[in-house]
Amino acid sequence: MKFLDVLLGRTKPAPSKVDAIFSIATAYISMETKLELHHAGTAGICFKMVSSTSFDRLKGDLEELLQLARRETATDYEMVNDEHGYLWLVLRDPDFEDLVTTLHLISTTLIESGFGDQLLSSVFKFTKEGTATYFIYTYKRGTFYPFVPLKGKERDAQYELKLGTLLDAELPVEKNRETWYPLWELPL
Repeated sequence: MKFLDVLLGRTKPAPSKVDAIFSIATAYISMETKLELHHAGTAGICFKMVSSTSFDRLKGDLEELLQLARRETATDYEMVNDEHGYLWLVLRDPDFEDLVTTLHLISTTLIESGFGDQLLSSVFKFTKEGTATYFIYTYKRGTFYPFVPLKGKERDAQYELKLGTLLDAELPVEKNRETWYPLWELPL
């Protein structure tokens, strides 16, 4: 920090946890080559809706932003309300980096509009031999964790643990496994 910054009480902004979402774009190379996980062309961001005019305005701004993204990158989107009062913005794009960049843009827009506390997670869908694997990014912790659902609300905890260990060097993987919450019935 510079002398004048200290004297005038200015501080450098803390690095944003949102920027950690970009680490999945570089980790994807290892996911694909070493683990044979291929992105499914879909991802989503989930946040709690608020009853307010400013939130309604923000929702309209997000829709405009997503329409622009659709024109620029061919990223398609859908808004889905779930039964728990969350809004999902589901994105579809064959280019994985476009998905990551668009989710980061949406996250940043929500935070800058004062709705950062409403962000729950971003979810990236991958497949291996027809089986879905999700990587969930939690905004409050700034970390990822794997989620591998099986039939009947069961999950492959052993494979999740393996993925978390194998990708720990490339992703900020959540250390507290008790917070690796399952997200059932994802709209992805």
